[in-house]
Amino acid sequence: MEIATPHGPAVAEIDEVADLRFLLVLTHGSAGGVDAPDLLAVRDAVVKIGGVVARVLQPFRVRGARAPGPAVKQDEAWEVLAAGIRGRYPGLPLVQGGRSNGARVACRTASRVGAEAVVALAFPLHPPGRPERSRAGELRAAGVDVLVVNGDRDPFGVPEAADAARLVVLPGEGHDFKKDPVRVGGVVADWLDVRMRSGSA
Repeated sequence: MEIATPHGPAVAEIDEVADLRFLLVLTHGSAGGVDAPDLLAVRDAVVKIGGVVARVLQPFRVRGARAPGPAVKQDEAWEVLAAGIRGRYPGLPLVQGGRSNGARVACRTASRVGAEAVVALAFPLHPPGRPERSRAGELRAAGVDVLVVNGDRDPFGVPEAADAARLVVLPGEGHDFKKDPVRVGGVVADWLDVRMRSGSA
């Protein structure tokens, strides 16, 4: 599915299920794509609990760029594409998320797009070696419940539990979750399964 945005087209790969419970819109990091192992693992796990999963390649990656550019433009594009995907599934609760840079976008735009929760994978708390440049404010400003899943060896740091509705730190994992991406999918699906049944994290 191609979606026009003010900053170029985005492309969404959508996996549907028979009995729809909610819509999860996921995206990638700065230099990655929608086939990152953790994103695929989340898709596989969430589809099993009744989630429609849309993995979005943002406009800057469609253009072939490896850097997202100004946050304001990235967020403007995200708001349009999220609305476009949501329009296909009226009435379904919306959850959005992503890995690394994509997690930041999901947090920054959650309230504006009407998301009910955010899934933040490998949230980049600060640039490597620069803990004074914390991005924890983006988590706190999401306005909705945020699940953060990070590895304890992530050079971008690990957020504080107080800055999210739930923080899961996976031992031995780095920024890319290469050791056990299936575990990441399980953590996300378990949280969303409860969240979508009870309305709270």
